[in-house]
Amino acid sequence: MAGYNEEIERMQMESLEQLKKDIASKSVKPLDEDVVLQKYTQRLDELRRDGVHKIVEGRQNIAVAKKNRMLDKETRSKLIAEYNSQIEAAKAVAEKNKAEADDLTKRAVAYANIVSDAYIRQVNEKQTELEAKCKTEYKKRIATIQAETKDRISKLSSKEERNIAKYEGKSSLFDAKNQYVSEVSRCKNEKNQAFIDHVMFNRALRDGKAKTSENISMNIRDYIYNFKMSKFMLENGLYIAILIFFIICVIIAPLSGNGQLLSLPNILTILEQSSTRMFYALGVAGLILIAGTDLSVCRMVALGSVTTGLILHPTKNIVTFFGMEPWDFTGLPMGGRLAMALTLSIAFCVLFSCFSGFFSAKFKIHPFISTLSSQLIIYGLLFFGTSGTPVGSIDPGIKDVIGGRWILGAVNGDLITFPKLIIPAVIAIFVAWFIWNKTTFGKNMYAVGGNSEAAAVSGINVFAVTMGIFIMAGIFYGCGAFLEAFRANASAGTGQGFELDAIAACVVGGISFNGGIGKIRGAVLGVIIFTGLTYCLTFLGIDTNLQFVFKGFIIISAVALDSVKYLKRK
Repeated sequence: MAGYNEEIERMQMESLEQLKKDIASKSVKPLDEDVVLQKYTQRLDELRRDGVHKIVEGRQNIAVAKKNRMLDKETRSKLIAEYNSQIEAAKAVAEKNKAEADDLTKRAVAYANIVSDAYIRQVNEKQTELEAKCKTEYKKRIATIQAETKDRISKLSSKEERNIAKYEGKSSLFDAKNQYVSEVSRCKNEKNQAFIDHVMFNRALRDGKAKTSENISMNIRDYIYNFKMSKFMLENGLYIAILIFFIICVIIAPLSGNGQLLSLPNILTILEQSSTRMFYALGVAGLILIAGTDLSVCRMVALGSVTTGLILHPTKNIVTFFGMEPWDFTGLPMGGRLAMALTLSIAFCVLFSCFSGFFSAKFKIHPFISTLSSQLIIYGLLFFGTSGTPVGSIDPGIKDVIGGRWILGAVNGDLITFPKLIIPAVIAIFVAWFIWNKTTFGKNMYAVGGNSEAAAVSGINVFAVTMGIFIMAGIFYGCGAFLEAFRANASAGTGQGFELDAIAACVVGGISFNGGIGKIRGAVLGVIIFTGLTYCLTFLGIDTNLQFVFKGFIIISAVALDSVKYLKRK
């Protein structure tokens, strides 16, 4: 095939010479009309037809055969063996043609890039001229409409007629603007499409293989093409305001004599404080995704923490639960006590979460009411059972193993320690992300949250999905409550206000109260933002009561922006 390649090379040289002339006259053809590229494409298809394309086809056939239930075992095995034989033969052809195909691909892409650059430049110049022409015509049209409207109004005596003339004038201006926006948008589409065609043609020459640099360029161009300042501020305005607030805090902190706020120890402390709260936000995020909420989080935290504190107490407990004799678990091995504490914490939280979920899923009671009921029940049982007495600290040895810190060393005279509680929080984030994004249950969550009636019609068991979300929330609450006992002495009042922080973190993170919209990363970001905000205000010595004011403004702003975005989507 040396002659064939030489012919393509000769055509390429002639086309490049012609291209230089075409650029001067602005008549470059699109890629799919270029004769040289048509020859390259034809030859590459010939080289791949019985090689790499046959391999792909054979593998697809094997996958289909394995899933075909109408085939018996013997027929399936025979077909798979035949396809494997075809694949082996195709591999030999692909290996034989690989060198020529790779060389042709490299040359074809290089030539396509030259042609594309010229064609994109030509399209951009042409469309820019059209945009300028459209703008000039639009200004003339506006001036004409305004002059005609003014002249018409001056000839009218009736107020009602003048109002009608003004209204019609505004309508004409509105139509003119829409026409101008449409024309400009069409010009931008042409520019963007020229680049997209270039990238897609190169991918076709490489047999569907993408190039990282091209993907990055396409993403950047796509972002610029779709960028609108109003939309950007609507989606990111709150985050920008919070970022500015943090920057101000970082600047003010050393000036006020409180030291450096933006330091590694402070950042690790914020992450440590976020670690247990992450579990609560991940749990309530699922409920918000289906347009619900959970007011029982705080009592779930108390329930799991008290349970953990009772089991892991280093000596005989001081709490007389429901008037019974104080319990003593010190005779059990520590591994067994840990497993028992974690299991019971999760079990109790799942039990009460299922209680709320059943009434919401079965009787369509809003989670606000069902979880409020659970909150009151747990609160009453805990205070009645423990008389409000703290269960005391847990065994210091195991507390350091799970809730302590690793010493990393000293930086600029500061001892750097890494909080161990960050590790389970990271694991929980990954698990939640996997469930939301990589499972059928996660897809069903979005479907039920977006429109439960449509989800039911499409075959999704809405009751099962709703119960699953409540159970998942209970598991996250139980794990978080278990770890909460390693941070503070547990009592019936532990976790007070945590439900509001968790809900607010999800809303700030972009999980919509309207249902069906949100990402796990939003809940994670929201938790870190809220914890960081509290830490910054405390670091600067701001009164605790005033901190609630800051939080309140952030919450109402987040919900308001979410409502505006929802209305725009409608």
